[in-house]
Amino acid sequence: MSRPPITKAGSERLRTELEQLKFVDRPRIIAAIAEARAHGDLKENAEYHAAREQQSFTEGRIGQLEGLLSNAEVIDVAQLKPGERVVFGATVELEDEDAGTTVTYQIVGDLEADIKRQMIAVSSPIARALIGHSAGDSIEFTAPNGVKHYEIISVRYI
Repeated sequence: MSRPPITKAGSERLRTELEQLKFVDRPRIIAAIAEARAHGDLKENAEYHAAREQQSFTEGRIGQLEGLLSNAEVIDVAQLKPGERVVFGATVELEDEDAGTTVTYQIVGDLEADIKRQMIAVSSPIARALIGHSAGDSIEFTAPNGVKHYEIISVRYI
């Protein structure tokens, strides 16, 4: 089985979240459970049940992050030497040939994709269409709302 790729920056973000959960949130939740237990009858203690639910979510997320980070292959984009071609980690500025608008995306691993931050998964249709192309090339791919046409304006590795 292949290891899922993740950028160095994405790995650092996940490690920061993991540290927050383990060393800040977990102790706070344990203290909240202890305080709720001190209130007596646990059967009808809403604070206790809420804290236990939060503990369950936090422990699940900790396990998920530890698993993701232990299996992921961290790739330092700054060390790549792909030339002008689009590869994993590239930040690509595109012009929508149909609408005339521009958009910038970074191609990242599935684990760190976040469209709100203009980070698209390497497995997405647009990223698959971009891989191997260079600035000035036109690409076409099928999106959920139809066929799209983009021109690659620039390719950077930051």
